[in-house]
Amino acid sequence: MRNEYDNEAFFSQYAQMPRSQDGLAAAGEWHQLRPLFPPLAGKRMLDLGCGYGWHCRYAMEQGAARVLGIDLSEKMLSQAREFGEVPGLSYRLCGLEEYEYPESAWDCVVSNLVLHYAEDLDSLFHKVHRTLVPGGVFLFNIEHPVFTARQGQDWIYDEGGKPLYWPVDDYFRPGRRTTHFLGCEVEKYHHTLTQILMGLLDSGFALEAVEEAQPPEEMMGLPGMDDELRRPMMLLVKARAHK
Repeated sequence: MRNEYDNEAFFSQYAQMPRSQDGLAAAGEWHQLRPLFPPLAGKRMLDLGCGYGWHCRYAMEQGAARVLGIDLSEKMLSQAREFGEVPGLSYRLCGLEEYEYPESAWDCVVSNLVLHYAEDLDSLFHKVHRTLVPGGVFLFNIEHPVFTARQGQDWIYDEGGKPLYWPVDDYFRPGRRTTHFLGCEVEKYHHTLTQILMGLLDSGFALEAVEEAQPPEEMMGLPGMDDELRRPMMLLVKARAHK
């Protein structure tokens, strides 16, 4: 995985985003993601691509016994640590591919807006299944396949610059996509809905929830939020490990 988040120009723009400044309350998907969390009191949770650590601290607030957040970005982890030390919570500089995924080590694995940077989802799903206890929960939010399908990932505009529609092209051609985000060239990977859901089932998971994220009513009218009702941007999935 490439690491644009340690690019100074990219990170400075990311730090200005509402979800970076105000946390989970400013994340348009949080009102749907939060109810999908399993009870965490006394449990162990792994956060893949923890960023600022918002979900890690949420888990500790819910009474989790141990939480580990891993991330490839030193800048992200530095920001997470600035929020202060919490007993039972630790962070580690590590990519998704490098983590060892010890067997039956975690009760819950969470990943928010990270898996579209991973090329091999099948391998990752098998590793997550291995590291979960029997009955453990894998909860993730990935960019929607309709959003990631086309190279560039942007609207078609009219002559005045007004967005006309969101194009979907090359949907059944999975693989690398290059887009521009926060002023930088960013590499992601497009995975079809079949790849995502069947990859989970083939890895031994049972699906419990699949939701397409829509911003809550109170966020409508905020910059960029109205567009989210015109295109699917995020896919929320809850799966349980059977062994």
